[in-house]
Amino acid sequence: MLKHTTTATLWIVLASALPGTLLAADNRISANIESIDVVHNGQTVTIQRGHDRDATLPAMFQKTDRGCPPFCVQPIVAIPGVGTIGELEVLDYLRRKSNGDESILIVDSRTPDWVMRGTIPGAMNIPWHMISSDAAGTFETPEQAEAFRQILGDEFGGRFDAENNTWDFTNAKTLVLFCNGIWCGQSTDNIKTLVGLGYPVHKLKWYRGGMQDWVSVGLTTVKP
Repeated sequence: MLKHTTTATLWIVLASALPGTLLAADNRISANIESIDVVHNGQTVTIQRGHDRDATLPAMFQKTDRGCPPFCVQPIVAIPGVGTIGELEVLDYLRRKSNGDESILIVDSRTPDWVMRGTIPGAMNIPWHMISSDAAGTFETPEQAEAFRQILGDEFGGRFDAENNTWDFTNAKTLVLFCNGIWCGQSTDNIKTLVGLGYPVHKLKWYRGGMQDWVSVGLTTVKP
């Protein structure tokens, strides 16, 4: 009994003296996931939780009043049939892609100035305005229209039928789209555009929490 009490007391003392070491040693992503390795720009990156118990949100995500529009709270369902997912599901898609599944693409819909501050490892940045036309394909310049078609074909796996001016997404990739958070409508706009063009809803996944939720739980980010 004395030995047990002494050990427990010693543990409490050590934990109090070294909170940044002992307490941070056990900070798994979930009960079953400690970390995962993903490929980002050709380099292996380990995604894990932070080990600083005093860490806080980055300043860019501490703001609460942003003004609506454009920063309006998004619904839990972007479009019926499109799956709304959380961090563990995003991690699973990242793992599958990094293990060689080329049918998956994780898309950061934010503008480059936001991406430079940090993004999810394994995500590809395709700024929302590059795939934000209406279903009729309305763009200001021919160059913008061509860039849009290139993204849909080369990156997403769609096939354009020029004769009928339609898209075939039979072999298109499963897309996981995200932006800054539940107050950011950029990825939502992209999803609406893609569905309007005929992209299968079951191949579209939306990480509604976005970067704000990602950093709020201390998950690893990378800068381009």
